[in-house]
Amino acid sequence: MSEPLMPEPLMPEPLTGGCLCGEIRYAVDVPVTCLAACYCTDCQRRTSAAGSINAVVPASAFRITRGETRVFTKQADSGNALHRHFCSTCGSWIYNPMGGDATQVVLKAGTFDSHAGMKITLNLWTDSRPAWAPLDTTLPCHEKNIA
Repeated sequence: MSEPLMPEPLMPEPLTGGCLCGEIRYAVDVPVTCLAACYCTDCQRRTSAAGSINAVVPASAFRITRGETRVFTKQADSGNALHRHFCSTCGSWIYNPMGGDATQVVLKAGTFDSHAGMKITLNLWTDSRPAWAPLDTTLPCHEKNIA
């Protein structure tokens, strides 16, 4: 029997989250099915760390419930414009539409209220991972992004 393309959901709905200061709050109406560690240089600079941990959900299942985000736009290595949404008060990076696919939203996993049952399932942009950053090589590793 072959393995399913998408892993089983990692946590039950509803999933809520927000920024550090509480001005931005959001809800996600579907379970999280994948967490990805991204080591691209943009994530490194935006987080002041080795990268970011992300959850991809359908844009139709994500909604801001309080506040309004500010947007920073930058062209990615792929050529896509990435629109990063963050809190204008505390600076927390909340989400961005997936570059090249506006039907998906990339949420910053650190902004979830609960992390119960969540696990990283793949690594992206490993060719730009700092040498000092740990990497779980038992997971799929992609030198760049996945298509």
